[in-house]
Amino acid sequence: MGPPDMAGHWTYLVPIIAIVVIVLRGVRTRNLRIERMWIMPTLILGGVVFSLSSQTTPRFMVLVAEVFALGMGMGVGWWRGRATIIAINPETHALTSKASPLAMALVAGVFLLRFSFRDYAIGHAADLHITPVEITDIFLLFAAGVVCAQRLEMWIRARRLLAAAQASRGL
Repeated sequence: MGPPDMAGHWTYLVPIIAIVVIVLRGVRTRNLRIERMWIMPTLILGGVVFSLSSQTTPRFMVLVAEVFALGMGMGVGWWRGRATIIAINPETHALTSKASPLAMALVAGVFLLRFSFRDYAIGHAADLHITPVEITDIFLLFAAGVVCAQRLEMWIRARRLLAAAQASRGL
């Protein structure tokens, strides 16, 4: 029973490691370059388009689930973006961001729910009348929604902060 048991442990260990890494990265203040905030959403959307374009058109119920997952992801991403602390140095106009404790709790909770539901969905795919590929697509769209909405919300707030700081200095 060596390899199968070990594979089962990795299924739960990898998400925990990922949560720890995300939290450790999030608690430190990082420079925020608004001119580069479009890169990650563009890469993710390109990957999503590439992945979905290589498949047949999904059934109506799967399409509904994908749209729902995208919408939920966008809601979570917007909320996560709002919970991110953005600050500006009034002298240099350098922007920084730091995840709030609420944002970290949100990430951990969504991550755990996602992995729990994924395990259930894959284990009961036949009962749910869905294929593992369709389940993967649904989670892919959820993740894309989170990243894109978070970056958009943060970009909007960062631009406002920068504009206000420049206006106060008369630039």
